[in-house]
Amino acid sequence: MTATSRRDKAAETEAALKEAAKRVFAAKGYLNTKITDITQEAGRAAGSFYNHFAGKEELLIALLADLAQDSDQQAAGEDHLSDFSDPAAVRWHVRQYWEFYRANAPTMLALRQAAMVNDDFAAAYANFGATQASDVESHLEYVTAAGLRLPANTQLTIAMMYQLIDNFAQMWLLTPPPAGWNPPSDEEAIEALTRFVYRGFTGRDY
Repeated sequence: MTATSRRDKAAETEAALKEAAKRVFAAKGYLNTKITDITQEAGRAAGSFYNHFAGKEELLIALLADLAQDSDQQAAGEDHLSDFSDPAAVRWHVRQYWEFYRANAPTMLALRQAAMVNDDFAAAYANFGATQASDVESHLEYVTAAGLRLPANTQLTIAMMYQLIDNFAQMWLLTPPPAGWNPPSDEEAIEALTRFVYRGFTGRDY
């Protein structure tokens, strides 16, 4: 086997382990998942896992890096809107995050569960969130340039936005709804969040 073939085989195995982990996390939860569950789901030998990851936490760090890359690619798209004085730009970011969260719900839940039991991973997860938040700091400059007053300084304003959207997504996309509550459609959720966040940024409705 050539060096290129070995690299391709290793990359294929790593990708298979990641995808298997996502499926097992969705079925069993991160805390209840064993490494042998992942390798069995991936159709790989149990020992092959350690050729790529030191443990579940390292695999989850790799999934977190994949999420960050996907998020960066979304932000680099030609349809990206950045003027947060315009509700259309707020809606664009809300939609991207909501759809991103839905598409990666099992991994997002696994990240939360890992952060609850591992301080090092909790720090890595917090840094991921802070990096994602810092990417939109410049978007709020349009709000102040329009003569509008933010509810707090830029960092606190962004933190409130992300906590609102993240916890709202967690409530409706990761956990069963409260008894008697009807889950919103994606469009209802996106519109409600957009209106709430825009009003918080600008103090006005649209």
